[in-house]
Amino acid sequence: MVLSIERFVGKVAVVTGASSGIGAGIVEALVSNGLIVAGLGRRVEAIEALAQKLAGAKGKLIAFECDITKEDEIVSTFEQIISKLGPISVLINNAGLSQRGSLINGDPKSWKTILKTNVLGLCIATKQAIQNMIANQTLGHIIHINSVVGHAVMDLPGFDMYGPSKYAVTALAETLRLEINREKLQIKITSVSPGYVKTNFEFASGIENFPGLDIEDVADAVVYALSTAPHVNVSELTLRAIGSL
Repeated sequence: MVLSIERFVGKVAVVTGASSGIGAGIVEALVSNGLIVAGLGRRVEAIEALAQKLAGAKGKLIAFECDITKEDEIVSTFEQIISKLGPISVLINNAGLSQRGSLINGDPKSWKTILKTNVLGLCIATKQAIQNMIANQTLGHIIHINSVVGHAVMDLPGFDMYGPSKYAVTALAETLRLEINREKLQIKITSVSPGYVKTNFEFASGIENFPGLDIEDVADAVVYALSTAPHVNVSELTLRAIGSL
């Protein structure tokens, strides 16, 4: 199999949660490979600073302020992207968070924030992208940044809603794949599930003592999935550092 991202060069990719961490790393990889990237996030100034850093690269980054927990902002932001940049070819659902709390004593407001970000926001963004792909008969690609905790329940005290939210992402990715097949659409769906990644993402105490992936490892996985032949759908990619969880 020959790998090439060439068919996406000059095309529009949307990356949520683009201001830092894994999202910023994915943005850098896509811009370096010649894609026109719409970077979404609440801290738009951080995305604009990244765009300045990437000036002169093969592709380009354009910052869009968007709170992924708010449906109206997601819808209006996608409308802006389409109006300013053109049809969407790639969506990277990277925005995600975890907040401390348990199922027994946790704050329902915190649960709602996690689920709105990790599940509902992802679904709304996916719908907006796919509707645009259908309208333009785009051979598109949707990638969910998932987690290994979306495939196996782990004892991570204080983060007891994060794993279930990622289990939802696993189910949503496979359900979307089946729906795409049923509708005979030429759109790919990939779930990328890293283990521990060395970022400032808040997670369970002590996990930093394990070997971790670099941000670039996750970005490379995204580029790999996008580089597969048009008829090949890599539905799941699981990444772990050697010796890690």
